[in-house]
Amino acid sequence: MELQQMRYVVAVAEERNFTRAAQRCHVVQSALSHQIKALERELGVPLFVRNSRRVELTFAGEQFVASARASLSAAERAVADATGLSGELRGELRLGLIPTVNALNVPATLGDFHRKHPAVSIKLVSGSSDNFMAAIAEGHMDLAVLGLPESVTPRGVQTTALAREALVAVLSAEHRLAPQPRVSLEELARESLVDFPAGTTGRSQTDIAFERAGLTRTVVFEAMTTPLILDLVRHGLAVAILPGSVVPEDPQLVCLPIGEGGPVRVEYLAWRSFNPSPAARVFLEMLVPHKDI
Repeated sequence: MELQQMRYVVAVAEERNFTRAAQRCHVVQSALSHQIKALERELGVPLFVRNSRRVELTFAGEQFVASARASLSAAERAVADATGLSGELRGELRLGLIPTVNALNVPATLGDFHRKHPAVSIKLVSGSSDNFMAAIAEGHMDLAVLGLPESVTPRGVQTTALAREALVAVLSAEHRLAPQPRVSLEELARESLVDFPAGTTGRSQTDIAFERAGLTRTVVFEAMTTPLILDLVRHGLAVAILPGSVVPEDPQLVCLPIGEGGPVRVEYLAWRSFNPSPAARVFLEMLVPHKDI
């Protein structure tokens, strides 16, 4: 069994498509399919169920992929550790970002890191803080920027706080409350709101604030991206509650401070302290000098 065969299986499992997996691995589809079939013959079990429209893992395939990911990660780490001794940093840096990052200039930071360490492959993933904490704890991600309510303590990861910010109400400039200097949670509870999906950490700080105030709010729209949320606000469809730093200067939008009990978010840099990769160590030192990983 070869590492390349493992890479092919993992690619198909993640892409759910042989053509996309072949493109991702920079090989022709026939070569990828041949290698996977050869591996299945060697193992004596099918790894995928295929038809003309779908590709799914078998139970044996699910078990194989989990172990293959661990083996590939170990192999990549071995190469990174060995080449690191020669002075050239290699390997992969896996970084997770919430949609509302504002405490870190991500493009500038990654650009600086890439110029200093061009042999490191950078993988950037967008998602939720809960998923990132789990991925870091399980060794599938190196670092992530999290956004959590101030009452929530990050779990399973090492962290340093990057910023603390009170959220603001974002309204259309035509909204009847727009001329006010501030708005209360009680007033917001009477509005149609747009927020991140229920159960996500991007929404939890606002849910907690309303629950503590004994208020029930109405979320009529759920969206995963800030631009979509702001577009709904611009068109007068809803009011949003967001970090003010992610709202651009726009004559169509008004940001109002929220009165007593308003939600507060803490932005963290999180990482795995157990056996971090050389790339993760160097990246953390860039962001937080002299911080022990």
